[in-house]
Parts: sequence; structure tokens; C-alpha cells
Amino acid sequence: MDFDLTKEQQQLGDSIQRFVAREYAFEKRKGILRSEEGMSREVWAHLAEMGLLALQVPEEHGGMGGAPIETMLAMNGVGRGLLLEPYLASAVVATTLLRELGSPAQQGELFPAMAAGERIVVLAHDEPGARYDLTQVSTKATRAGDGYALSGQKSVVVHAPSADLLLVSARTGSGVSLFLVPWDAKGVSLAAYRTLDGRRAADVTLSEVRAGREALVGAEGAALDVIVSVNDVAIAAACAEAVGALEALLQTTVEYSKSRKQFGVPIGTFQALQHRMVEMLIHVEQAKSMSYLASLRSDEKDLQARARVMSAAKVIVGRACRNVGQEAVQIHGGMGMTEEFHASHYFRRLAALELSFGDTEHHLEKFALNSAEAT
Repeated sequence: MDFDLTKEQQQLGDSIQRFVAREYAFEKRKGILRSEEGMSREVWAHLAEMGLLALQVPEEHGGMGGAPIETMLAMNGVGRGLLLEPYLASAVVATTLLRELGSPAQQGELFPAMAAGERIVVLAHDEPGARYDLTQVSTKATRAGDGYALSGQKSVVVHAPSADLLLVSARTGSGVSLFLVPWDAKGVSLAAYRTLDGRRAADVTLSEVRAGREALVGAEGAALDVIVSVNDVAIAAACAEAVGALEALLQTTVEYSKSRKQFGVPIGTFQALQHRMVEMLIHVEQAKSMSYLASLRSDEKDLQARARVMSAAKVIVGRACRNVGQEAVQIHGGMGMTEEFHASHYFRRLAALELSFGDTEHHLEKFALNSAEAT
């Protein structure tokens, strides 16, 4: 399989890395993390200016229509910089769902604003007790006049406090449907909190929320298969983000081992620690290879084959997140868990990514089941 990047892709990757190094220094990120919103609208506007918010936007609306490798490169930069902005939630997941299901009117209204960084849309699908089961949807959308009334609960909707619109999944008479719901609509309440890695999320309660027919995204009852399909795109993007964070954490750990002295010599000269850092490098390289594969196969038409690839990638990357994160903290010692040092922030983000879109154990079991069904 050809993993060589084109000249344009290399330039995109380089520009993202330069932007992160120049505009998202660790001290600036800490200020954003402590802010009320927990993200920077200025950074979000810069990402829009670079064209990164339009990678999933259809070409007829000025985007790149998917661009899996470009998305992977963008997510590498997001991971390396530990960006707190809703790139995965809005620019990847929500945009892809609207590309696949949105009406021409919805796309014409939302895509220019989303690509320009003026509107943020996030998916509200997971529910209490679902435990990675995408088919478990208890939220109801009943007919009310010429529209619908939505009632139910959604859990851990990451970046919901910053979103302008929520893409809410709900069961109608013909199956699972998607609805565009403003966060401040009557009957919508958000219980906001910080996640493990410092991002803002919310549990969303909907109580007889009125949504007109124009709020329905796609045909009634046709959303579930698309949500499952887009979840694979999200897994590939999350793996790419993890690779960026893994590479940065390995680099900072190696640099620390060269400067931290014990018994009068740098700890990086200790053979035992050298072996551990080589093991970290092996995990990072394996994760990188699987991330490439997941990105290249994220638009695979054979859904079962694609699901096996995504589960395999999530397992390898998830193990790398856990092992590299833990080893980095061990090598850094006590300061590796302090807020003042960036290793702890990478550790927490990698822990969150390992749990996102199905944890390692979930995907290991899923891979085994899919492989058994394919034989």
C-alpha cells in the first residue's frame, strides 16, 4: 500500500504543524483551557482561514468532499497541539453527516457558515447506558402538528456548550431520524461539565422540544445506517489525532530523559529506560501505520471489511495510548502528573481517545465477531 504523500498533502501537513507550534503554545493552551468556554474562537477562525473546516464539505459548496488523507493530517496536528476546539465533533462528524443526509437547502445554509467558522454543529446521539451501542436510541420524536416533538436524554455530548446547533437522533415511527435543534430551543437543557481531558461536554435533556419539518435531516427513519457509517470516519480521525499526541509525548519524554539527571548523569543513559523508550517508539510506529490504513479505508464500500479495519486500528492505537501514556508518566516521575507540565495533558487526552468511539476491549471483541462472520 502506497503511504507516500503528494506534494500538496505534505505542504498541508507542514502548514498545520507550523500553525500549532506558532499559535498554540502550551501556555496559551492553558489559558484557553481555563477560559469559560474552554475553546478559542480566534483559533477556530484561523482553522477556517486555512481551509481545514471545509475538508468534509462537498466540492459544490467549496470544500474537498471528504479528503481522508488531508483529514488525517489535520487530525495529526490537532493531536500534537492538543487543540481544545471542536474539530472532530463539528468539522468531521457533523459535517460528514450533513453531507450524507442534509437537504440542498440545509447544506446551502450551513456549509458556508461552518466552513467559515461561524457555526458549530455537533452530534447528540449517545444515551445513558448505551455503552458504545449505536443502535440504542430511546429519545422519541412524535408527530406534533406539521412537525415533531422531541423528548429524551443524550449523554456526554462533547462541545455541546459551544455548539450553535445539535444534531439530535430520535426514534420516529419509521426508525431513527436526525433533527437540527438549536441549543437554546425551548425544552432543551444542558448540564455542562469538563471531561477527563478538560474539554467541555454536557448531558442534554429534551422535553417536548418542537422541531419543524425543515429540521429533519434526511428521510425520516434513514439516519441510523449513516450514523454507523460516519462513526467509522470518526474512528479513523480519532486514531490520527492519537498519533499526533503520541508522537509529541514520545518526543517530550525523550527530551526530558536527556535533561533530567540522577546520580550525576542524564536518566536517558540508563539502559532500562532506553529499552522502555524503544518500546514506546514501537507502539507509536504501529499506531501510525494503522492510522494510515484506517484513513485510507474510511470510505471502503464493503462495510464489514471496513468495520474490521477500524476495529483493528482502534485496538492497536488504543493499546499505544495506554502504554505510551503510562510509560511517559513513569519516566517523568511525579511531575508527569502535574497541571504545569504538558505530559499530563497528553496522558489525559490519550486516555480519553482510547475510550472514545468504543474502547480497546470493545473493538477487540467486535473485530473477533466480524472476522468470524467473514469466514
